[in-house]
Amino acid sequence: MSAFAAAAIAGSCQTVPAPPPGTDAGTRAWWAITGELSSDAMEGRDTGSAGYERAAKVVEARFRAAGLKAAGENGGFRQTLPLKEVRVEKEGTSFGVYGAGKSADNAVRPLVFLHDITVRATDELPPRLDAELSFRGYCSAAEMGADMAGKIAVCFGARRRGMTSAGDRMKAAADAGAAGLINVDDPGFTIEPSRWPEAYARTVTFKDAAPPAYPKLAVMRLSAEKLATLVGADRAAGILADGAASRPLKSFDFPVRMQATFKLSKREMTSDNVLGLLPGTDPKLKDEVVVVSAHLDGYGFGEPVNGDGLYNGAFDDAAYVATLIRLAEQRQGKGFRRSVLFAAYTGEEKGLLGSNWFSTHLTVPKENLAAVINLDQLRPLFPLSILTMHAVNDTTLGDTVRSVAKPMGIEIREDREPERNLNQRTDHFPFLRIGVPATNFVFGFDPATDAERRYREWYQVRYHRPQDDMGQPIDFKAAADFNTFFDRLTEAVANADQRPAFLPSSPFKPK
Repeated sequence: MSAFAAAAIAGSCQTVPAPPPGTDAGTRAWWAITGELSSDAMEGRDTGSAGYERAAKVVEARFRAAGLKAAGENGGFRQTLPLKEVRVEKEGTSFGVYGAGKSADNAVRPLVFLHDITVRATDELPPRLDAELSFRGYCSAAEMGADMAGKIAVCFGARRRGMTSAGDRMKAAADAGAAGLINVDDPGFTIEPSRWPEAYARTVTFKDAAPPAYPKLAVMRLSAEKLATLVGADRAAGILADGAASRPLKSFDFPVRMQATFKLSKREMTSDNVLGLLPGTDPKLKDEVVVVSAHLDGYGFGEPVNGDGLYNGAFDDAAYVATLIRLAEQRQGKGFRRSVLFAAYTGEEKGLLGSNWFSTHLTVPKENLAAVINLDQLRPLFPLSILTMHAVNDTTLGDTVRSVAKPMGIEIREDREPERNLNQRTDHFPFLRIGVPATNFVFGFDPATDAERRYREWYQVRYHRPQDDMGQPIDFKAAADFNTFFDRLTEAVANADQRPAFLPSSPFKPK
């Protein structure tokens, strides 16, 4: 164990509160598994790490004990992903700005890596950058102009629909010959506000993956508060206010240059999906497969927050791998009419790597995949009365879900915050893309309620933070209610006479 890892564990004060009196045995068992998978001993289950492998062994052993059959490669429970990583190391990386003119202040004013600014890790990131800065509004192609060669474009990083996207900004900067791009955080995107520090600056991809778009372009992200370091407090305040309101922004050259150095490290590694099958019992339906899934990986060790550098990932997503395990344990090898494949994915936090790999390297025939029910983005913080269902209007799964939810007093809603792109950010999405009915859920709420307050607070202080641990607030009844809902939904889909189908209006419907 590295000195950094030891210090991170030493700073972690994970406590495991007991469920309240009267909590049912199943929920107590679920909570115990959640604690085991998100314990400090698992070191945050980072993709390709020793901690992840320890967690994968736990999941595999529990799948075996529950009577699941191996559904991975070579007759085993594992499916191995060949991966590569590029990391921008904290030691040896620095950022600063200094005066651009002869009479200007040439003392470098530092920006703190991972706290004020970060950078995309790519193989071809240059070791050093020293360039003029030019503000280009929202960095559309029209705003970028033709005089950006060798400069760093500074952009208001709008996240709302209808504005220039992150990909559009990169393309515009690269096409203009810019050396770098700085996206300034959008303080107006309050439904999922930007947070600092970043855990680290890493890119993990498949070993044979094509290079990312514009690999030589230094793509950076700057906190809104630090824009004042570049342009002064008054001008920064005006830019942030106008950008947050989607008002026009004027382009201008900065009175400072940026100086940055980057220290890269690279490695190849592997990490495994864990796959177990509960065989079906109906002679006519047993070859059809319902996939139930959650991601096992987390963030691992990262930049400390309040003295804690171990990102345990209790709710994201150890708790819902535990839900899969509990369903398997309750069945004890007793199948539904259709087969059910239990999938614990790796690499979700690095770009849905495990689910993308499985969807393109299936261990069961694609035509046999009946449905995918994924568990992520679930935060049992308040009573379960509303569930947002992703792809609710795309498949007949919507009707099945409503039929299960209604007797439980749960309202099913479509996503009311589409700007967050949550449908594309979970492990069900690769299966929609290959034409398999698939869904994922989010605990829902009404505006201006205590439930919304709790939800927003979780995203602000616990999402992808060390504070997502076993000591955080939890509504145990809500957790139990969701697990019951999931068990009933799996049974309904796996035992139905007809397999789920796409609706005619769905853009994911196979051609």
